[in-house]
This record gives sequence, C-alpha cells and structure tokens, in this order.
Amino acid sequence: MDSSSLKVSLHWLISILVLVIFSTTYISATQPKMLPKLSVLGRTKFLRESLTTVSESNFQDFQTFYYNQTLDHFNYRPESYTTFQQRYVMNFKYWGGANSSAPIFAYLGGEGDLDYEMPVIGFLTDNAYQFKALLVYIEHRYYGESVPFGSREEALRNASIRGYFNSAQALADYAEVLIYIKKQLLAENSPIIVVGASYGGMLASWFRLKYPHVALGALASSAPILYFDDITPQNGYYTIVTKDFREASESCYETIRESWSEIDRVASEPNGLSILSQKFRTCNQLNNAYELKYYLEAGYTMAAQFDDPPSYPVTMICSGIDGAPEGRDVLSRIFAGVVALRGNMSCYSKNAAGFSIQTVGDTNSPDLSVETVEGWAWQRCSEMVMPIGRGENDTMFPPAPFNLTTFIHHCTTSYGVSPRPHWVTTYYGGHDIELILSRFGSNIIFSNGLRDPYSIGGVLKNISQTIVAIPTVNGSHRLDIVPAKSTDPEWLVMQRKAEVDIIESWISQYNADLHAMKK
Repeated sequence: MDSSSLKVSLHWLISILVLVIFSTTYISATQPKMLPKLSVLGRTKFLRESLTTVSESNFQDFQTFYYNQTLDHFNYRPESYTTFQQRYVMNFKYWGGANSSAPIFAYLGGEGDLDYEMPVIGFLTDNAYQFKALLVYIEHRYYGESVPFGSREEALRNASIRGYFNSAQALADYAEVLIYIKKQLLAENSPIIVVGASYGGMLASWFRLKYPHVALGALASSAPILYFDDITPQNGYYTIVTKDFREASESCYETIRESWSEIDRVASEPNGLSILSQKFRTCNQLNNAYELKYYLEAGYTMAAQFDDPPSYPVTMICSGIDGAPEGRDVLSRIFAGVVALRGNMSCYSKNAAGFSIQTVGDTNSPDLSVETVEGWAWQRCSEMVMPIGRGENDTMFPPAPFNLTTFIHHCTTSYGVSPRPHWVTTYYGGHDIELILSRFGSNIIFSNGLRDPYSIGGVLKNISQTIVAIPTVNGSHRLDIVPAKSTDPEWLVMQRKAEVDIIESWISQYNADLHAMKK
C-alpha cells in the first residue's frame, strides 16, 4: 500500500470525524474549550479495507483545470469582484459528447482537499460508462488549492477574507463553474446530476433546490440536513451509536456504560492517571480522565459511523470486550476492545483530529487533519451549528448536553463574530420539510445507512415521487458512493442500483422533454 493511498483514506475519515468533533466540542459548559488530541483507528482491518479501494483508483484519465472564481457573489462592492483560482477536475473518458446530450456527473467537494476526496468517491467512475457521462469534481472554496489570496492560514486569519467562507458562496461557485463548463463544451443540453456526501451531501441537496436550472437532480449521501435548530433531538447521534452497540452485544453495551464512572473512580485515586495510562498503554501520560474518555468516545462513534462490511468495527470492538478472559475488570475489558479495533500496539498515541499518521507507519507525513479541522471550525462557528449533545442516562455515554451559550462565547472569542444558529433553516429550510418540498422540490435522492449516527438527521422517507429516500438498515456513512467491490453485500448492491435507476429515469424524462420542445 503506497503512502498516497494511505493519506487519501485518512483524510477522508478525518473529514467525517471533524463533523463529530466540532459538533461536540462545546456540548457542556464544564468541558474544556479545546479538545484533547486523540488517535482512534490506527492499523485496523476497517481502515485497511478502505485503503484497498483507494489504491485501485486510476487517475490517468483526469485533467485539472482552474476557474477564475468571483470572491463575493452576493454584493457589489469593489472588493466583491476580487477573483481566486478554483480547482476542478474532469474526466472525459466515457463522455458521449455534447451532440448526444450526454449527462454530466458533478461531485461537489466538501470540507477537504479534492485530492483526498476524489479517490474514495466511486459512484461517478463506477457509473460513467453506463451513462456515457462526463465527470466533474469541484473543490470547495478555502480548501485544497482553492483558497482566496493563496494562503489558507492568511484567509482564515483575516476577518474580512474569512467572511466569504460559507456554503451559499460555495454553491454559487459550483453554479458558475458548471455553467462555464457547459458553455465551453457547447453542452447546453447535457443534464447535470450533482453528487455529494455528508456535508457535501447537504450541499448537493441544497444546490438542487437553489439552482434547479443548473442541476437536473442530486444524489445526497448521508446528508444530515435536519440536524439544525430543534428539528432533530440533540441526543440523536449518540442514540444511534448506542443502538448499534446494543444490537451487537448487550453485555458490551453494559460494559461501556459502566466504564465511564470506573475511569473517574480510578483517576481520583493516588497515581490514578498513571494507572490508567499503563492500563490503556498510552504513549504519553494522561493529563486527566477526560482525555481517556474522549479517546474511547471517539473510537466508539467512528466505529458506528463507519460500521462497514465485512469487518463491522462495532462488532470488532464488542468481540474484544466480550472475549476478554473471564474475571477481567471493566477497564481491562474496555482495553481489549481498543486492541481489537486498532491492533495490538506497543502504545497508543494521540493526535489532533482523532487520527495519528504515525500509528500507520508514516512518520514523515504532515498532519492531514489540520486543513479540515481549521476550516470546519470556522464553518461551525458561523452557520453550521449542529446542536449535537446527550443527556442523563439517554445513551451509553456520560451526559454532555449541547450548550449554545458556551458555544457562542467560544466562537465570539475565537473569531470576533457570533454564530447564526438558525441561518441554515432560514436560508435552506428544514422545518416541515415534507409539507414544503412535496410541492416545491423534485429530483433529489437522500441515501442513508441507518447504522450511521448522522442518519438521525437525514431524510429517511419519501417526500414525493421525485424526492425519495433510500435507507439501508445495515448501511453506514456514505457507503453507497464509495467504489463498489465484488464483496459488497446484496443490500448495498441493490441500494446503488435503485439510485442508478432513479437517475436514469430523470435523464430519460429530461431527454423526452427536450425532444418535445424541439419539435
């Protein structure tokens, strides 16, 4: 396995973990303002399987371009007309051409460098031949190479420049690039299908609603568009994590529930932190009990979120916990779960976003998480305020309710601006979504795996004949759009087939309408 493949997979996992990290960073006024640095997966069978699909990616058919993008699409001040280079990548290999009105599949980049997102998005390449589709991948502003004024650090440090870093500007970017591509290729009649996952999935669904004249339809994979305001219960995410573990093993679930108070008890003893550091084989001495608890929490949430077949990391953890020798104490069983997930290592290291490059043998690599962590931190502190928390005894985790006052204070201190917690639902909607979209929207697929904790904030049932939900009971986060494998279970194959069939029907209807108009 080469280092570039390793970096790609780690970056993708980091990007998704950041959604959890910055949704729970300020869930309690009693918790630290900054998260401890943690490492979660390391060398696990789960991660290796993800890397296998990445290493099979072939990029020789991809070409990189840059669009002279407008900094501010919504104002007419002199500085609004400043431009920056936005990167996009195209693959013409299977395209049927403009004359045949062959479709364009456009991936809308999320909170990360496009180089690390493209290889793990298999839906486009897997279906390009069948649809004779042109493939386009567009990088999100302020990530990767698409940063105004060249430096990401400078862009995030400068309050004036940072203000243009938001989802509405990003959607307008995508619209400009796609309209430009169609014009340059004389492909005005080629329908566009936008695809996105997680935050990118939210963008894809919103893009279809805001720019129906640009995109014929959208595939929004694992898009928690309803995890804003009070639409979804705050504890929803952790409720699903708890359900996943409890379904895997009741005794495993009970052991995890008991472990938090036991960690606190041991930590309160003389030399308690040293005892915990030795028991959990941490590479560095624990500074407090919270470090260990968050370390474990991050492992459990990631295992649930990416509970992919065939390894099923939730089952891996529970097999370790339940398989510990008889008579072992609670924390020894918990540590056995850590070993089952990450492998038997000499010590377990910690890193900013829950992953450590060093744990997989690449000691010279930079921390790929920094870009996503810093970028998403700003997005969370401006508009993406997802109130994820948990109460007393409603999950297998200790209580940590989301505290909006604390969150606002932190964001104001960090950036000099207050979050707008209701802006997403004001601008994009979300409340009474069935009533509103049943007569307003069309051609959106919301796909979710119900083992994914974020599915609780997704659209899980059909809204209309053309805004449809395709959930799978055993699916995990954005599993449907990763590269297909011969070992994929039948239910996953059928989920993808359903998505393809729906998209095919959209395009067929579009072509029929286009033909009728030309008569």
